Amino acid sequence: METSKKDNSRRKFLWGGLGALSTISTLKFIIPKRQKNVIPCAPATTTTKMLTEDGKLVEVDISKIKKTGVKVSDKDVITWVKNKPTF
Repeated sequence: METSKKDNSRRKFLWGGLGALSTISTLKFIIPKRQKNVIPCAPATTTTKMLTEDGKLVEVDISKIKKTGVKVSDKDVITWVKNKPTF
Protein backbone atom coordinates (compact mmCIF):
# COMPACT_ATOMS: atom_id res chain seq x y z
CA MET A 1 0.00 0.00 0.00
CA GLU A 2 2.79 2.37 0.90
CA THR A 3 4.71 1.75 -2.35
CA SER A 4 1.69 2.55 -4.52
CA LYS A 5 1.30 5.98 -2.83
CA LYS A 6 5.00 6.62 -3.38
CA ASP A 7 4.71 5.63 -7.05
CA ASN A 8 1.64 7.84 -7.52
CA SER A 9 3.32 10.87 -5.94
CA ARG A 10 6.42 10.38 -8.07
CA ARG A 11 4.26 9.99 -11.17
CA LYS A 12 2.32 13.17 -10.31
CA PHE A 13 5.59 15.03 -9.78
CA LEU A 14 6.96 13.92 -13.17
CA TRP A 15 3.74 14.80 -15.00
CA GLY A 16 3.63 18.17 -13.25
CA GLY A 17 7.22 18.91 -14.27
CA LEU A 18 6.51 17.86 -17.84
CA GLY A 19 3.44 20.10 -17.90
CA ALA A 20 5.41 23.06 -16.56
CA LEU A 21 8.16 22.61 -19.15
CA SER A 22 5.66 22.37 -22.00
CA THR A 23 3.85 25.50 -20.75
CA ILE A 24 7.09 27.47 -20.63
CA SER A 25 8.09 26.34 -24.10
CA THR A 26 4.72 27.29 -25.62
CA LEU A 27 4.81 30.70 -23.90
CA LYS A 28 8.18 31.31 -25.51
CA PHE A 29 6.54 31.15 -28.95
CA ILE A 30 3.35 33.00 -27.98
CA ILE A 31 4.89 36.04 -26.27
CA PRO A 32 6.14 38.55 -28.92
CA LYS A 33 9.85 39.20 -28.96
CA ARG A 34 11.35 42.64 -28.56
CA GLN A 35 13.05 43.96 -31.66
CA LYS A 36 16.71 44.67 -31.24
CA ASN A 37 17.92 48.20 -31.84
CA VAL A 38 20.41 48.13 -34.69
CA ILE A 39 23.19 50.67 -34.51
CA PRO A 40 24.98 51.27 -37.81
CA CYS A 41 28.68 50.54 -37.53
CA ALA A 42 29.88 52.90 -40.22
CA PRO A 43 28.26 55.67 -42.23
CA ALA A 44 27.15 54.83 -45.73
CA THR A 45 30.01 55.26 -48.17
CA THR A 46 29.51 57.80 -50.90
CA THR A 47 32.87 57.16 -52.55
CA THR A 48 34.35 54.26 -54.42
CA LYS A 49 37.90 53.36 -55.38
CA MET A 50 38.74 53.50 -59.06
CA LEU A 51 41.86 53.09 -61.19
CA THR A 52 43.11 56.09 -63.17
CA GLU A 53 44.65 55.90 -66.62
CA ASP A 54 48.18 56.18 -65.24
CA GLY A 55 47.61 53.27 -62.82
CA LYS A 56 46.87 55.13 -59.57
CA LEU A 57 44.06 54.15 -57.24
CA VAL A 58 41.83 57.12 -56.30
CA GLU A 59 38.55 57.58 -54.45
CA VAL A 60 35.73 59.06 -56.51
CA ASP A 61 32.31 60.31 -55.39
CA ILE A 62 29.61 57.92 -56.65
CA SER A 63 27.39 60.77 -57.86
CA LYS A 64 30.14 61.82 -60.34
CA ILE A 65 30.25 58.44 -62.08
CA LYS A 66 28.32 57.96 -65.31
CA LYS A 67 26.89 54.45 -65.39
CA THR A 68 26.89 52.89 -68.86
CA GLY A 69 26.08 49.30 -67.93
CA VAL A 70 28.91 47.87 -70.07
CA LYS A 71 31.37 45.56 -68.33
CA VAL A 72 35.03 46.05 -69.21
CA SER A 73 37.20 43.00 -69.81
CA ASP A 74 40.55 42.43 -68.12
CA LYS A 75 42.35 42.70 -71.45
CA ASP A 76 40.90 46.16 -72.05
CA VAL A 77 42.01 47.32 -68.61
CA ILE A 78 45.56 46.03 -69.12
CA THR A 79 45.91 47.82 -72.46
CA TRP A 80 44.26 50.97 -71.07
CA VAL A 81 46.76 51.52 -68.25
CA LYS A 82 49.74 53.47 -69.62
CA ASN A 83 52.26 53.18 -66.76
CA LYS A 84 52.14 49.52 -65.80
CA PRO A 85 53.27 48.99 -62.21
CA THR A 86 56.13 46.59 -61.63
CA PHE A 87 55.83 44.11 -58.80
